[in-house]
Amino acid sequence: MSRLPLPVTPRTALVGAALAAALVASASTQAATTMRIAHLNPPDPTASNSGAMTAVFKQLVETATNGEIQIEIFPAGQLGEDANVINQVGQGIVQSTISSAGGVAEHYPRIGIFDIPFAFPNIAVATEVIDLDSDFGKALAEDLEAETDGLKVLGLLDSGGFFQFTNSQRPIETTDDMDGLRIRTMTLPTHEAMINALGAEATPLAWSEVYTALQTGVADGQMNPIQQTSFANFDEVQSYLTVSNHLITPYIWLINEDFYNGLDPEQQKVIDWAADVAVDAGRSMSRIIEASDNGLPKLADGMEVNAITPEARQAFIDKAQPAVREVISERYGSEGEALLASMLDAIDAADAP
Repeated sequence: MSRLPLPVTPRTALVGAALAAALVASASTQAATTMRIAHLNPPDPTASNSGAMTAVFKQLVETATNGEIQIEIFPAGQLGEDANVINQVGQGIVQSTISSAGGVAEHYPRIGIFDIPFAFPNIAVATEVIDLDSDFGKALAEDLEAETDGLKVLGLLDSGGFFQFTNSQRPIETTDDMDGLRIRTMTLPTHEAMINALGAEATPLAWSEVYTALQTGVADGQMNPIQQTSFANFDEVQSYLTVSNHLITPYIWLINEDFYNGLDPEQQKVIDWAADVAVDAGRSMSRIIEASDNGLPKLADGMEVNAITPEARQAFIDKAQPAVREVISERYGSEGEALLASMLDAIDAADAP
């Protein structure tokens, strides 16, 4: 016996519409692609460049794809240290990470070419050179992708500005003031060589261990951009800050290559565009933090601040640069030397009048 159709009433029409909407929403949710991004810094977009980048990227991607791609952010080292998370990205467990040079070095050692001290004259030159759209940036990305498994470079930017020294013992005005200081470094042989050549003792430690090491005296000092020194609250355990501007290193934004290639062309366009905008936002936030009350003024409230003079700077260069060049030559061979030469040429070109 056939069944008669139910009469259409305002109530049944409303229920039907609601069911249809629920089914569409369910299908949309099931079809959504999830992209997980990890980084080491605070999630607040106003507190760190990677916090700003991921917040902007999430909003742009989810809006532009109408929710087809959902972004999940894991800040503050929730998924582990940089090198481990890069492994997860290569394996496709996590789709993306914004990583420091120290973490990248375990997978791509030639990133150590950035550690020639005092190579970059100012932030404008660094911004032009450390960019995925620059000739050098493209060459660096291609080299990294060729030397690693399953990784694609999505963006390049400075990690938060120039590195400065802090310590708990004394102001650093000349190279003599470095004698005997235990300075925390990333696990980079180039960083270790630079610090040891200056007469201090390099103390390589993971980022998660630095505050405790400074607090307990395992390390006397550390070197990082103003941004990282501020949000890590190192002013609570350090007495002196020296504006040295001796290094500037990249953050490298990585994405799983298979994940990226599995997106359709329009989705790839959105990812690339959103990453470009997010990198610009990250650079801008770094400069804002440096100039705001959360930057140098905050640190100056708790630490004595001094700057290395141009005359003293040359002595730092004379001691540190040959040691780092030797490491690059010994460890990274002709490929590392060629990449270093390419970077220095790009710096000269960007700094030309």
